[in-house]
Amino acid sequence: MATGELATTTLPVGAGWLGSRIGERTARGVAGTVSGLIRDGEVPPGTRLPTVRALAAELSVSPTTIAEAWSQLRAAGLIGTGRRRGTIVLEPPSSPPPERAFSGWQTVDLEHGLPDPGLLPPLEDAVAAGVHSERFGGPVKNSITPQLRAAVKPTWPFAAESWTVAAGGQDGMVLACQAVARPGDVIALEAPTMPWLRELLRRSRIHVVPVRCDEDGPLPSSLAAALEHRPVAFVYQPRAQSPLGHSVPADRLAELAAVLSEEDIAVIEDDDFGPLASAPSLSLGTHLPGRVLLVRSYCTAFGPELRSCVIGGSAALVERVRQQRGPGSVWSSRILQDAQAFLLTDPGSGELLNRARHRYAHRRTALTEALREHGISVQARDGLTLWVPVPEESRTLMTLAANGVSAGSGTRAGNPGTPHIRVATGQLPDDPALVADLARMIARAARRP
Repeated sequence: MATGELATTTLPVGAGWLGSRIGERTARGVAGTVSGLIRDGEVPPGTRLPTVRALAAELSVSPTTIAEAWSQLRAAGLIGTGRRRGTIVLEPPSSPPPERAFSGWQTVDLEHGLPDPGLLPPLEDAVAAGVHSERFGGPVKNSITPQLRAAVKPTWPFAAESWTVAAGGQDGMVLACQAVARPGDVIALEAPTMPWLRELLRRSRIHVVPVRCDEDGPLPSSLAAALEHRPVAFVYQPRAQSPLGHSVPADRLAELAAVLSEEDIAVIEDDDFGPLASAPSLSLGTHLPGRVLLVRSYCTAFGPELRSCVIGGSAALVERVRQQRGPGSVWSSRILQDAQAFLLTDPGSGELLNRARHRYAHRRTALTEALREHGISVQARDGLTLWVPVPEESRTLMTLAANGVSAGSGTRAGNPGTPHIRVATGQLPDDPALVADLARMIARAARRP
């Protein structure tokens, strides 16, 4: 049978069975799930798929949603439509095109910016050091151990008045934002930013006023305009910003500080990439003493098991963070805190951290250069995410999903400009041919009408 022909036998698959396998009930989610079932052989060539209306009724979605998913699968060459036989899974090509030659993209995080488990330091010696550290008294949930405080203090970009800990970077930002804002309050937030942070504020019923960014970070003019809405805080990432990758230089910080000096509002800095960042740690805390809270996560560098995040800055703001902890809130184990202190001061762990930093930079640069060969201009600055311009975000994401690639939405990041998608780079394979195939896939998906 020739490539792309319909199989001569048609075996129907029920809408109920297929619907039970679909999680995300969007066109992108349906296309991604059905694509995976076809590639894994669970839905073999010759299978007759449910009608658009039958599957739409099963999933309680609009028929337009299923029709668009079918369109993306058809564009990927995975399904075809016969006059009397309905929608049929096609016979796979005898020579798969390059973008489908690698079967592992579904197992690679290209959406969330997760670290590569293979680049995390071993924890055996660190945990042993934590177990043998001296314990001390005090409120467990609010205390930072002396070892951890001594380890992070030399790396802090300003003189913190007080310190506390959180169970990971997201927990730290939840506590920090809820410490300064109540439902109905306004926060000035850089845009674009991390989707989960925007969702956190939305769920907390905190209104967001966007502050646009350029290659050096938040624009002072945009921040000044946001202040007219009387926010209670300004929230931004000082370095390795996700998704743009920039780090705010000293002169831009001075400009932002000049704008903020006219208003008595809190500043929350989210240093999510932590010690993996290539840029030095700079902060508005050097300009606005007593008003800044720096939330630094170590989860990307050391792994999520340590639940490691340190919060330091204004004594008043740190105390408000402590007050956010309820009886059932997660607390940071002193053993894990001292294990983190070990990793921050151990020379061998420092070498592994430096190696990981260079490996992440290499992967980021490799995809950037491969995309540029297809005429897609991307800046490889820092972090684990590339901000990729596309003509149409939704269709690009759905086409990629139909090819087994799940990238991130620019809209969910609060993109204030032209359409973009987010492509995570931390777990990219180091094979240049595979990276080239991924770039080719992204370029073809972006060009589709």
